[in-house]
Order: sequence, then structure tokens, then C-alpha cells
Amino acid sequence: MDIIKDRPIGVFDSGIGGLTVLEKLYEACPHEHYIYYADTKNLPYGEKDKDELVEIVRKIFDFYQQQDVKAVVMACNTSSALVYEELADDYDFLIYPIIQITAECVADMGFKRIGVLATTATVESHAYLKSLVEYDRHLLVKENACPLFVSMVEHRKEDYDEEDEDAIILEYLDPILDFRPDKIILGCTHYPHLLSKLRRFAKKNLFLNPAECFSDYIKKDLEKAGLRKTYGVLRTDFYVSSDPQMFKKNASVFIKMKDLPELLVL
Repeated sequence: MDIIKDRPIGVFDSGIGGLTVLEKLYEACPHEHYIYYADTKNLPYGEKDKDELVEIVRKIFDFYQQQDVKAVVMACNTSSALVYEELADDYDFLIYPIIQITAECVADMGFKRIGVLATTATVESHAYLKSLVEYDRHLLVKENACPLFVSMVEHRKEDYDEEDEDAIILEYLDPILDFRPDKIILGCTHYPHLLSKLRRFAKKNLFLNPAECFSDYIKKDLEKAGLRKTYGVLRTDFYVSSDPQMFKKNASVFIKMKDLPELLVL
């Protein structure tokens, strides 16, 4: 069993967004070996159709299978919404989709009205709405697409000034605030990077970063399966599908990387 515990955990997203999940996994499971794949070549996932995403994510899963991982964390809401059910039975490692697990956690919190900010693809799939009401059919859910948020995070200094950002945030946030939600789920792992800006327009505790409950769920599930590693030094191998230098630069605000990530186009 220790041999299985020693296997790595895959974590993937289209860019630096998944680092919000990786940070929380470091806290919850600090002895694991992680393999983080940022598919920056295909950024943003939120503008891809289902068939294209299935093909993209299948290649990532095949890579993780070659790495003999014990689990894969889908630190990407769009792929969880459109791809998880298509691929869930095709691999023998554990798969953790962020939307479905977050919905289960949020439904247990006793809220009545939930707002969701997400990518266009996630909103059009209604994955959060479907998953939330599956656990609590009395929940009222309002979703709103934020197609420019990912770009604001990945290219914030190059393309946007503060006035532009404020206008974009209010355009996306106002319809959700009019709904008077008890909580607003940040339904894309890039969006927690905008929390300091979002909190200028709404109460600090109104926003929910799914990475927190998601990482706690993964910790407990690995423990239940006898797969959580409780010894050894934390290790992370980083891979990107384009521009390693840019990824390292953008990621530096959140995670200090000694070396450039390895370029890997799948």
C-alpha cells in the first residue's frame, strides 16, 4: 500500500488558475508529489466546445496514466462541466472534478440562494445549477458568464488598466448582486485571483473559493481510500504546453518556482 501512496497526484488547468487549488492542496496534503500541467497553449478552455475539450483532456489523462498517478484533480471548472462524465470510467486512477464536489459541499452549508460566476462554457452547460439542485432541489441558483475574467488574470498587466477592470467586474457582478445571493461561487479557478478587486464591490465573505472545500474533500477521500501520503517532502513537477517563461512569471505571485516548468505539448 505504501507503494501506491507514493504515486503522484495530477493537477491540471488551462493556466495559472489551478494554482488556487494547488495552494490549498499543499495545506491539506503537504507530503504529496504533485504533477501540475498548465495547458496554456489551449487557454482559455471556456471558449472551447465539448468535443474539442474531450480530445484535449483525454490527452492530459493519458499523460497522467503514463506517470502512474494515483489521482487526478480537475482544477478546471469548464473541463469538469463538459468532460468529466465522458472520461470518468475510462481510467483506473481517482478523478476529482471541482464542480461536482463543490456542489456537494455547498449544498450541505444550508444556503438558500447561490450565485455562480463562471466561464461561458460552464454557464451554458448549467453544470453548477444541475449539480447543486441534485443535492438540494430547493436551492435557487443564478449563473452569469464572465468571458473576460480569465484574460484579466493571465494578462492583467499587459491588457487592462484599473478602470477597464472595474467596468468589466461590475458588468458581470451586478446581475448576480441583484439576485441577492447568500454566497457567490467563483466557478473558475482563475477567479480567486481577482478576489481583492471583487471585494471592492461586495462583502468580503460573500464570495466562495471552491478550492477550500475541494481540497478538504480530496484529503478526506484519499484518507478513506488509504491513499493519503503522510510522510516525506512536498514535491511538484510543473509542465506547460506553451511559453514556460510567461507561466513562471505569472505564477510567481502565488507559488515561487525555482526552475522553469518543462514544455510539454500533448
